[in-house]
Amino acid sequence: MTPFIDPVVAGTDGSAGATAAVEWAADHAGLRGVPLRVVHAVDRLPYDGPRYPIPDCYDKLAPSGRQILDHAARAARGRRPGLVVTTQLAEGRPGRVLREQASGAAEVVIGSHGAGGFPGMLLGSVGNQVAGHVAVPVVVVRPSAPEAAEEIVAGFDCTETSEAALAYAFEEARLHGRRIRIVCAWEPPVPYGPVIATDLDEMRRAAEEYARGELRSWQGAYADVETELDMVRGHPVSALAEASSRAVLLVVGSHGRNAFTAAVLGSVSRALLAHAHCPVAVVRGVLS
Repeated sequence: MTPFIDPVVAGTDGSAGATAAVEWAADHAGLRGVPLRVVHAVDRLPYDGPRYPIPDCYDKLAPSGRQILDHAARAARGRRPGLVVTTQLAEGRPGRVLREQASGAAEVVIGSHGAGGFPGMLLGSVGNQVAGHVAVPVVVVRPSAPEAAEEIVAGFDCTETSEAALAYAFEEARLHGRRIRIVCAWEPPVPYGPVIATDLDEMRRAAEEYARGELRSWQGAYADVETELDMVRGHPVSALAEASSRAVLLVVGSHGRNAFTAAVLGSVSRALLAHAHCPVAVVRGVLS
């Protein structure tokens, strides 16, 4: 009996952004040797409500949903001939449907904007409803800059909750044969009492020494992956957004806490879903 393999799950609403996400997911599934499941959620709420119900609302919406799925499946198979692609039509709010799908998935992939192209609407808001809320990585596919280098950028905050994101980033770098740039943002502490003279160069050296020590075991385990550490003085969102302009993928954790700035990485990941210049993978850390 063939063992069951968790698929890559891609959500689609038929928009151009969703189709790009399906193609990205097809490439990823093909490289990993896993199947792809494309999911479309039929949501009654924009059209049907308890006060003014529409008879047979689901039956009226389902045919267009199946057309959307057929189009997405053709795009995936055209991108990766031979890839095992299945489709599923589900009823419910897209965010809830994808959170449920994540329980049996290797990862979840969605587009950065939904139908209509309004930032933050439909799949755009769904990204915030799914990323960081499920145990598997969630990739929100944004367009990369044409001049982007073949590198993966990973945010690192020198805590254990970054480990899951680093593991994903290193595996991606090895799988695609790309280098990885690890960005560690730091800021001097804000004084709450009498101002004490601070040697910023010394702070930076101490932060870099600590970061390199934390990364040593990763570089040993992935000796075949070219790795570069960037210590950036500034807020993590600014540092990572700038680095993403030269990358094909940005990997960040969620629910971490920055060792130098005490910035909650969950808020960082949410900001980057809106402002990054390439696809963003949000990988939930394990909280102790």
